[in-house]
Amino acid sequence: MNHRIILLAHGSSDKRWCETFEGLAAPTLSAVPHSQVAYMELAEPSLEDTVADGVSAGVREFTVVPLFLAAGRHLRKDVPAMIASLEQTHNVKIVLAPPIGENPLLGQAIKDVVVHQLESSDA
Repeated sequence: MNHRIILLAHGSSDKRWCETFEGLAAPTLSAVPHSQVAYMELAEPSLEDTVADGVSAGVREFTVVPLFLAAGRHLRKDVPAMIASLEQTHNVKIVLAPPIGENPLLGQAIKDVVVHQLESSDA
């Protein structure tokens, strides 16, 4: 396949933090072929390593889906700069999708979690 989906999390030196994001990503990784998690910083695999591995496997196009609730400085400046550098270095196309927090489906999922918690508390 010549296209890869990268679920981009911020990253942390705390392994438990990374395990949380890997758990959240697991359904996508199972359902979407050639998808994987990468970290912006502080954890492995890095975005740079993930793109380089894809290039080695013949991938020419990537879509980065940020596992961020909103577009702050990292998504407005840092990640686009990283992507521009990686595109130039590897001669690939990398699309940066909006952060998942901008998708209304996430708001519905949060509501479902809260309602479930309230129902569990009433039991």
